Amino acid sequence: MTIQQIDPGMVAYQILDAEGNLVGKMPNLSTERLLALYRAMHLGRAFSNKIIALQRQGRATTFGSLVGQEATAVGLAAPLQPQDWLATSYREIASLLLKGVPLSTLIYSFRGFTPAYPREAHCLPIQIVIGTQLLHAVGLAMAAKIAGDPVVSVGVCGDGATSEGDFNEALNFAGVFQAPVVLVVQNNGWAISVPRQHQSAAPTFAQRGAGFGIPSVFVDGNDLLAVYDVMQQAVERARAGEGPTLVEALTYRMGAHTTADDPTRYRDAAEVESWRTKDPIARVRNYLLKCDLLSEEQDARMLAEIEEELNQAVNEAEAVPPPPPDEFFDYMAASLSPRLQEQRKDLVHYAQQKKDRRG
Repeated sequence: MTIQQIDPGMVAYQILDAEGNLVGKMPNLSTERLLALYRAMHLGRAFSNKIIALQRQGRATTFGSLVGQEATAVGLAAPLQPQDWLATSYREIASLLLKGVPLSTLIYSFRGFTPAYPREAHCLPIQIVIGTQLLHAVGLAMAAKIAGDPVVSVGVCGDGATSEGDFNEALNFAGVFQAPVVLVVQNNGWAISVPRQHQSAAPTFAQRGAGFGIPSVFVDGNDLLAVYDVMQQAVERARAGEGPTLVEALTYRMGAHTTADDPTRYRDAAEVESWRTKDPIARVRNYLLKCDLLSEEQDARMLAEIEEELNQAVNEAEAVPPPPPDEFFDYMAASLSPRLQEQRKDLVHYAQQKKDRRG
C-alpha cells in the first residue's frame, strides 16, 4: 500500500478487521514494539477513566473522554522520531504519553494548571481553541524546512475543527509551501452534539485534501496497524521533502464529549453499541491472543501494572503545589512591556487580596 494508491472517497483502509483478523499486510513492527503500542492504548484508556473518576471527586477539572479513540491516538504518534513535533487537541493524551510527556505532568494539568512539558518531548501544550493547533503544526514544519532540519510536524484535530477557517488555512499554506507536516482528523462522529453529516456534505473529510493539492488518506481509526502504516508513510514522505499529507481516521467517541456533557440527549444508544463491537483495544488484543503473542495472564498483569503506575503518578501530581498565579507572564515575552508589568502587579495584588479574605 502507498498513500497514492488510496482513494480518500472509498472504504477506510484496514489491516485488522473488527474481530482482530489480519486482512491486510502487516507493517514492519517487532513483537516487542507491537506489545508496547498495545500497552500504550491501555494506558490511554486507563488515564481517561482515572481523570474522570478524579473529576467526579472534585480532584480534577473538566475532561474529555478518550475511550474508543486509542488506536488513532497511539498509531499517529508511534512513527514519530524524537525531534518531530506534535500539536494536538485535548483528545490525544495517549499521543502525548507516547511522545514522552510524563503521566504526572498530564495529571497535574487536569488539576487546572499548565505545566511545562519536557523540551525533548517536542509537544505543544494541549490546545483548547478549536483547530488553531493545525496552524501551529504547519508553522513548526515550515521553521524546520527553512532551517534544513530533518523534522516532521504532526497536527491533530477532531471532525468539528474541519469547519474552522484555521483548518483550511493550514491545508492551503502546507500545500502551497510543501511543508513537512501531517495533518490528522480524528473523525469521531460528533462535534459535541453536532453529527458528522452536518459538518460536511463530502463523503469523507480526506477528500478536502485534493482541493489544496495534498495527498489524502481515509483510514480505519480503530485499527492500530492501519493507522500506524498510513502515518509511517506520511511521515516518511514529509521527511523526504515530498510535502504534506492529510489523514482522516474514522473512529468513534464512546463516552461523553466532556464531563460537562450528556450525550444521551442527542445520541442514539444503538449507535454507541454498534461501535462498541469495533473496540480498538479488543481488536489488537484478539489479534495478539490468536497469534500467541499475548496470554490472558500477561494481559491481566499489564493492566494491574498500569493501575499502579497511574496511582503513583496521581500521588506525584497532587503533591506538587499550584504555580504562582502570575507565572504565565514568564512565558509571554523575553522582557515584559510596561503595560504587562502593570497587569502582572495588579494580578498579584488581586490574588493576595483573595488569599487574605480566605484567612
